[in-house]
Amino acid sequence: MRLRFIKFLIWPILIFTLTTFFLSVTAAKSSQQESSSALYLNSQLSIEARIKDLLGRMTLREKVGQLQCQIGEVEGKGIIESGVGHLAVTLRNFGPKEGAEKANRLQNLARTKTRLGIPVLIHDEALHGICARGGTSFPQAIGLAATWNPELLFRVAKAIGKETRTRGIRQVLSPVVNIARDVRWGRTEETYGEDPYLTSRLGAAFCQGVEAEGVLTTPKHFAANVGDGGRDSNAIHFNERLLREIYFPGFKACFQAGGASSVMAAYNSLDGLPCSAHPWLLTKVLRQEWGFEGFVVSDYGSVSGILTMHRVAANKKEAAALALNAGLDVELPSVNIYGEPLMAAVQEGLVSQEALDQAVSRVLRAKFKLGLFDNPYVNPEEAAKINDCAEHRQLALEAARQAIVLLKNDGPILPLKKNLRKILVSGPNADVARLGGYSGFGMKVVTILEGIKEKVSPETEVRFVQGCELELGPLPAISAEFLVPGDEPSGKHGLKGEYFNNMYLKGKPSLVRVDPQINFDWGSDSADPKLPADQFSVRWTGKLIPPKTALYKLSLTTDDGVRFYLDNRLLIDFWSDRAPTTDFVTVKLEAGKSYEIKIEYYENGGGAVASFGWDLAQEEEKAVKEVLAAAQGAEAAIFVAGILEGEGRDRANLSLPGAQEKIINSLAASGVPVVVLLMTGSAVTMESWFNHVPGILQVWYPGEEGGRAVAEVLFGDYNPGGKLPITFPRHSGQTPLYYNPKPTGRGWDYVDLSGQPLFPFGHGLSYTSFEYRDLRIEPAKITSIAGEEKIAIQAKIKNTGNYRGEEVVQLYLHDPIASVARPIKELKGFERVSLEPGEEKTVRFMLKTSDLAFLDRNLQPILEPGEIEIMVASSSADIRLQGKLKVEAKKQ
Repeated sequence: MRLRFIKFLIWPILIFTLTTFFLSVTAAKSSQQESSSALYLNSQLSIEARIKDLLGRMTLREKVGQLQCQIGEVEGKGIIESGVGHLAVTLRNFGPKEGAEKANRLQNLARTKTRLGIPVLIHDEALHGICARGGTSFPQAIGLAATWNPELLFRVAKAIGKETRTRGIRQVLSPVVNIARDVRWGRTEETYGEDPYLTSRLGAAFCQGVEAEGVLTTPKHFAANVGDGGRDSNAIHFNERLLREIYFPGFKACFQAGGASSVMAAYNSLDGLPCSAHPWLLTKVLRQEWGFEGFVVSDYGSVSGILTMHRVAANKKEAAALALNAGLDVELPSVNIYGEPLMAAVQEGLVSQEALDQAVSRVLRAKFKLGLFDNPYVNPEEAAKINDCAEHRQLALEAARQAIVLLKNDGPILPLKKNLRKILVSGPNADVARLGGYSGFGMKVVTILEGIKEKVSPETEVRFVQGCELELGPLPAISAEFLVPGDEPSGKHGLKGEYFNNMYLKGKPSLVRVDPQINFDWGSDSADPKLPADQFSVRWTGKLIPPKTALYKLSLTTDDGVRFYLDNRLLIDFWSDRAPTTDFVTVKLEAGKSYEIKIEYYENGGGAVASFGWDLAQEEEKAVKEVLAAAQGAEAAIFVAGILEGEGRDRANLSLPGAQEKIINSLAASGVPVVVLLMTGSAVTMESWFNHVPGILQVWYPGEEGGRAVAEVLFGDYNPGGKLPITFPRHSGQTPLYYNPKPTGRGWDYVDLSGQPLFPFGHGLSYTSFEYRDLRIEPAKITSIAGEEKIAIQAKIKNTGNYRGEEVVQLYLHDPIASVARPIKELKGFERVSLEPGEEKTVRFMLKTSDLAFLDRNLQPILEPGEIEIMVASSSADIRLQGKLKVEAKKQ
């Protein structure tokens, strides 16, 4: 039996070894067709010598190929035909073993079917786990930030790096180190929050962990890609001081402390120049000031955006020259500008040979450092063994526990007893595997409902009624009997449709007809033989006559652009390309009254969908009744709430969408104690229900083990210790709201609203209590700054409660008098400590004099004489200890 077992183990290893040897020999023979003594194939030489030799052998087309990418290229056609140097999201839909096998095949094609045998660099997303089938899903990035634990994030990143590398993916487009100062931004969930110091520590830890496993990290989106109103990728008009103080530090830390090998340029413009064609950003700051030696990639399609969105180039050739000369090396995710247009730009002198060779060298250097020229192959058996292994699932559980933030605990209601007679679980996120944006799939996910059922006593009844959906789908199409075309003969029903053979509703319609319903899914076909299959538009007009007086919910489901007018009031307005999406509006309509309807729609490409639906807004009442009926006899109700967010989903309203708030308030009014769990990636406002519920937990998108972690916190097996990495406003009108503004010329309050947040940055309660004492600052006075002197700040923290607990001790500084205005406080240190009941520990922060410096009027670092206020705190608003550090010397 033992011999059979050993035999069983040896055969896969032997097969893999022989296969790798065969592939390597075949590849080497192919590459050596160019020259049997090619220096770039000699692994004993320096990387720079190998790059120089290889560059000298490459044609213009081969050089440009290394700056190109193809998306979803599984068969390797682009490798063979064009010699592309990069592959995007190629392995996403495959499991670990099959993905690794595909990666080996693609690398073998690159080495054996191209003249020089240059390996490809395969990339994907990995914000909180590889974005592919069957990897481990850790808590979303904002949840990892709520742990305030760089050491934990480093371990998570190493696990992500291992899983990624074993699949043959050697570059990840992560982390996101943009600063989330406006929580209306839909991509807040992808970030580490609002603070540059916290983001710097966590971003560097992520890069260190992933890069340690032989995978390149790509901090993004460089730089400052959230604009006015929390709108993603809007034009940015920040001054240089704001960029350097708030938006640059996270990137700089990823490169200088984290060792990041790549960086992604953002979609947005900065002071009128697209970030993908910004010499100051990509060359002066990134390379000349910070010493970055890696390569710059575009955000997907952003090089094309130089021409089509920002319109600062007249043609593709100009766009290519602007991007490459600015310092952007690789166009993602497909060949458009960095194809023939770039070659033409080089041939015509718009791009110098030296600039092209620099960009190619950066890519080749990364491939040499990864060892791809010597052995690009991976072991599929190892991929299957490591991805989503028991060790990584346990790490996902640990991270989910540490991410949970206790926002409110009146009573205290938490922790709940495990032997309650009956518990109601409700809400749209209670029994779904919601992991957040850019997540993997195909792994076992423990939902919160499952976690609760596992944790309570066998005698406890757990009743689940979802209550409402997070996002409604298309409503039933409005039937013809309620629609009348305005200028048609009486007796006809429907809406008048004017179909145009362009996207702009211009000119004479190619087709005019009455459509009984607006309920079309044309797919890739034409709406009519008189129209093209793509790039057409429609205007529907007529009257809507409702059957009864009521509150109606109307829906429009369309791809690409749509506008909806009711009695000449524009109620829905989205006039740009997008995937099929349902927009809703709720209106009061009177029975028998005619309402003027106008719907404008355009279709650009791909499938075409248009549906106009309605429903009497009675679903909310029905949902409330169902939940209240299920809550009878319950000793506690747990409502798992959620929001609509993500890339392209910025929010104007920060309240919970749909019927959620109505259900929460109705449950609270029924007398059952309610605990609200916020499974979100950003802040929500709670005006209508905050005072009615005793308990609130922020659980983020907690990853595949999130249900277990949440249940452990609910029932007292784990004491929550997470802290908010973002500020929670009371009202959407307060945004942007963050803890570290500079002094105002007026007060902080509005005429009709306090300027104070609902929950401040750094907030997080515990089931126990902590006492802070004995602040010491050594030295208390700085008299000489000849070198980089160190300052030790320490305090004692004691657990004075009955539960073992973890506290994130935070250090804030404030320079009250300076030559330029300084923030009211700045985070400069933090440490997460674990304490048994009655236990006391000393927390020590070590600062350097450079940590006390700021940018003077000339944007140069300076440390001025004066007093610096030292604050040791449990949150940015809960200052426990204060002291002063006196600076008597000046350093510039």
